[in-house]
Amino acid sequence: MQTQMYGTITPSWQLHIPVSARKIFKQHGRVKIELKEQSVQISPDKDDFMSLAGVFKVKNPIPADKIRDYIDYSDL
Repeated sequence: MQTQMYGTITPSWQLHIPVSARKIFKQHGRVKIELKEQSVQISPDKDDFMSLAGVFKVKNPIPADKIRDYIDYSDL
């Protein structure tokens, strides 16, 4: 899909991505930036750790505030 959109680069070099482009990405996270001559290509980083979110199903998740109750300190 070839679509042309316009964004803005701020004085601190942050890039504003238009809403229409954000709908294509569907989620935030790391991106891969490729420079080719005078153009920039931005694509989702598939090797990002965060891309694994929701992939693994946990049968009995441990609540974060109870995690210390499940740690065995006897070997320390």
